[in-house]
Amino acid sequence: MNNDKVQFTKANDRERMLPFLKLADDSENMIRDYIQEGELYEIVVDDQTVGIILFTFTARDIVEIKNMALVNSMRRKGMGREVIKRFSEHYKKSGYSYMIVGTANSSIGNLAFYQKAGFRFDHIKRDFFSSYEEPIVEDGIRAFDMIMLKKTL
Repeated sequence: MNNDKVQFTKANDRERMLPFLKLADDSENMIRDYIQEGELYEIVVDDQTVGIILFTFTARDIVEIKNMALVNSMRRKGMGREVIKRFSEHYKKSGYSYMIVGTANSSIGNLAFYQKAGFRFDHIKRDFFSSYEEPIVEDGIRAFDMIMLKKTL
């Protein structure tokens, strides 16, 4: 994949982005709690939306990746790392010092991905996924806790 073709467009119609948000978050109710927050960008290749990234701002110098998802055909091609790299540069220039992201204790692939992208374990939100309607199980592991990772910009 030629990452020079990747473009970002601010998403004005957030409801239209719901299917993409659901790729990364199993709970539509939880998504609806945060869908109107922060800055939501469409990830576009050849005029086609292939993913999304939603940032929220939790503190004066911290930007959080609240939701990031790519369609299956775009995964494992370096695009996710490129997206994080470009937005890390953008938010650093905008005065932010840190980027954080949370993922389930059961999301082994996500935990590896974010560490490869420069994030380090920061803290755990115990029992975060207990409020979800349906249990989440990945790779035979039940999601209970949110693992928060942090990267210096």
